[in-house]
Amino acid sequence: MDDNLILGGTGKTGRRVAERLRAAGRPVRTAARARADVTFDLAKPETWAPALDGASAVYLVEPDLGAASVDGSRRIPAFVTAATAAGARRLVLLTAGGADYDGHPLKPAETAVRGSGVGWTILRPTWFAQNFSEDSWRPGILSGSLVLPTGDGRTPFIDAEDIAEIAAEALTQDRHHGQTYLLTGPRAISFGEATDLIAKATGRAIQHTDVEPEAYIEGQIAVGVPPDVARMLTSVLTAIRDGHDSALADGVERALDRPPTPFEDYVTRTAASGGWD
Repeated sequence: MDDNLILGGTGKTGRRVAERLRAAGRPVRTAARARADVTFDLAKPETWAPALDGASAVYLVEPDLGAASVDGSRRIPAFVTAATAAGARRLVLLTAGGADYDGHPLKPAETAVRGSGVGWTILRPTWFAQNFSEDSWRPGILSGSLVLPTGDGRTPFIDAEDIAEIAAEALTQDRHHGQTYLLTGPRAISFGEATDLIAKATGRAIQHTDVEPEAYIEGQIAVGVPPDVARMLTSVLTAIRDGHDSALADGVERALDRPPTPFEDYVTRTAASGGWD
């Protein structure tokens, strides 16, 4: 077999990668804890071999950044070893901005992929635009008040469709081997601007409400988030507040020979499809 194995195959990027590969007639297997082609759990090594059987290319994603922060992201490096031993010859890894810095929970994953001895590509996206419609920010959008400790900080949200297009190419084309792509949208906007655009597209009253970091941490803990994870998640949000996530990168243009998708286009498309109904 010559399958493309997609970890996190039911997630924001994984399912889009799988859809693109299937549309191109490529053999694909999605892997996740539920509702995927094969049952897979990165925390359960006994599920790895059945998923890897026949896979020549693998899309790698750490589904739990909190777990990666706790265990030093040993899971992806161990899986990389298993994947190459099983015959995988292409690895495409999704990490995050700053993953090249010492102490980042995903740096060990990048190091493992680079040292795997097979073709590799690393994708480092900024915050996903789809977080507003498919993830933890969606309830705030639907309630009319998105409460986050981001202040007036700006970030260039990346469309997950752009990430998926690059990943699908990297799994099947040699020209992306050895590349690390920093992926951002075409301009940085604040959460206030983002919610204003969504409000205009949906015809509803929506606003971003800033909150102090400590209050946000307490709120996360109150709903069951482990304290260490709550602090880690808050720190990456306050990085936006402090202006550390506003830089633009040319990764989408380098990979696809076109500009990245504007946030406005994502909003128009999502509103038209009923994503905020």
